[in-house]
Amino acid sequence: MPEIYFHIDVNSAFLSWTAIRLLAEGESVDIRTIPSAIGGDMSKRRGVILAKSIPAKAFGVTTGESITDALKKCPTLRTFQPDHKYYHECSHRMLTLLEGYSPDIRPYSIDECFMTYVPFKNGGETPQNAAEHIRKRIQSELGFTVNIGISTNKLLAKMASDFKKPNLVHTLFPEEVPQKMWPLPVRDLFMVGRSSARTLELLGIKTIGDLAHTDPSILTSHLKTHGQTIWEYANGLEYTPIDARRHVAKGIGNSTTLSSDIIEAAAARKVLLSLAESVSSRLRQAGQCAGMVNVEIKYHDFSTISHQMQLLTPSQNTQILYQYACQLFDEAWNGQPVRLLGIRTSKLTSTDALQLNLFDTAQNKKLQKLDKALDDIRKKYGKDAVVRGSFLKNK
Repeated sequence: MPEIYFHIDVNSAFLSWTAIRLLAEGESVDIRTIPSAIGGDMSKRRGVILAKSIPAKAFGVTTGESITDALKKCPTLRTFQPDHKYYHECSHRMLTLLEGYSPDIRPYSIDECFMTYVPFKNGGETPQNAAEHIRKRIQSELGFTVNIGISTNKLLAKMASDFKKPNLVHTLFPEEVPQKMWPLPVRDLFMVGRSSARTLELLGIKTIGDLAHTDPSILTSHLKTHGQTIWEYANGLEYTPIDARRHVAKGIGNSTTLSSDIIEAAAARKVLLSLAESVSSRLRQAGQCAGMVNVEIKYHDFSTISHQMQLLTPSQNTQILYQYACQLFDEAWNGQPVRLLGIRTSKLTSTDALQLNLFDTAQNKKLQKLDKALDDIRKKYGKDAVVRGSFLKNK
């Protein structure tokens, strides 16, 4: 029997956890049942929406938009500032509960994790029964709900957990991909951000199924190596094993204050590419691969937002870090002029520990050789000896 993975995702985590704390403190109303949101200061009408309730979603409130815009849509919206210390406590309680079911647990972010399925008696004889047992126990003992996705790889398990919410268990086994995943909009596929989705739609690729049936060479001609990656994901292919190791919290990053404010995404991407080159080069010098990428944006009014994502496979490759950074920027940027951009990586792991998993494909070997060649040239002739063509345009 192939290994089975669960992806456990807390429903509206920040909002749910805040609701639990408020109820414990004597709040009479469960804020999950009214238009409410986490993120920002209501008195100053600043900040962005980090999480919203289902009633708030019905008013059109979206994650990532400004508090001001959200209040225009829903004047009765109640907002609460995040309590990250308490959120980490809630996350820790969930992980502690899950450790009773599997020795292999990998936190993916504060509100989601992967785990390998291990059969157990009295409710865990099958993956579906085990997931239902865990889902119900989290709700009854911890007070919040989760979605659990089940599959034979992490990608499909994560996709499954994003199906209908809240408080449900879904499977997405390889044989179910054509029926359950292919009809979905292409933008719903993991690692297809707004920019990639626009490119794909211009190519006539509307659904994940369309992407799965597209010649990969067409995709790589428009999206480079990212095209090959998302083609594999559209076909349900992802091979990296779960990694239960807890890495030391240290990171490598770089940021730059711009000579003039950026108002176009294309200009921002050039800066992100330069930053990705710098950060990835430092990772390679340190013999480290990054498991987490964070993008920081500082606007013209000095307000700041950051957005992060965990990589399915730790990497030190320029192109891969750049792709993640672009997706994070697309998801976080509110369209306002940008005065500073930064990329920071964390959850670092030694390349020696990842050799067998990370560099086992021709594509990864090609990218690794390219990065090494560029590093060697710059080391010998200076950092400006090789300049990407995109940096020369418009000069």
